Amino acid sequence: MLSMTEAKPSLLKISDKLSIRFQKIGSGPPLLLLHTIRTQLEYFRALAPLLAGAHTVYAIDLPGHGHSLIDPNASLDEPYFRRAVIGFIEELDLSGVTLVGESIGGALVLTVAASLPQRVKRVVAINPYDYETRYGDGIRRGNWFANFIIGSLQIPVLGAINASLENKLVLGKIMGGGYHDPRKLPADLLAEFNEVARRPGYKRGARKVLAGWRSWSQARDYYRQISAPVTLIYGDSDWSRPDERERTRSLIPTSQMVTLKDTGHFSAVENPSELARVILAAE
Repeated sequence: MLSMTEAKPSLLKISDKLSIRFQKIGSGPPLLLLHTIRTQLEYFRALAPLLAGAHTVYAIDLPGHGHSLIDPNASLDEPYFRRAVIGFIEELDLSGVTLVGESIGGALVLTVAASLPQRVKRVVAINPYDYETRYGDGIRRGNWFANFIIGSLQIPVLGAINASLENKLVLGKIMGGGYHDPRKLPADLLAEFNEVARRPGYKRGARKVLAGWRSWSQARDYYRQISAPVTLIYGDSDWSRPDERERTRSLIPTSQMVTLKDTGHFSAVENPSELARVILAAE
């Protein structure tokens, strides 16, 4: 079985303005992995192989992330990402799909399941990012530094300047606020995220994702339409608050909720073994 480092990524054209990079490993029923805000398919390099014994695993770069196409005119809000994921599933004609996503990916697997019930078998939403009440709300809860830097990105001119000055040290401090133990953010993975950010238009796109903050809270409007069984997984140190988690659970009649100990927002990196165990046990 190929690991994610051995499998060669492919590019799937969805439309003239949208192509999605993805990797495929394993065998069995299809399982689609959707990553967090500001990461890419390599985010799942530890988790995907643990699932590939039971599934054909597809890990993708969401639009504007990783090495997928960056469309400067795209809205990069939840509805746009949702359409892209639906396009990916339909283009490959996947059926009986298990959707697994974390953060914005966690919200997306829920809205995609509501929109595409005939193709979705099961949903695992990990730390779904569906509680925004202000620009960059979730990320800003990580630490004071993240609150200051992310909050500044919404300010005209200053936001563009601060985004352009981002480097590996800054990114590491911001992302570290999403870990129970920040030392578990691998240096080489951080270096990959930092390198990708040098792509033309990437940082502008990242600010666009944050500017669409209202759309992630509005995603909850779709949850009652989900018919597939749903497992909600939260790290005990996730950015979301207990009342926000319970609100999400109460909106999904088919859901059960699991909490991972000593785990933050980036659980696929911080605690992949336990996360895989819960995902596979829920089948």
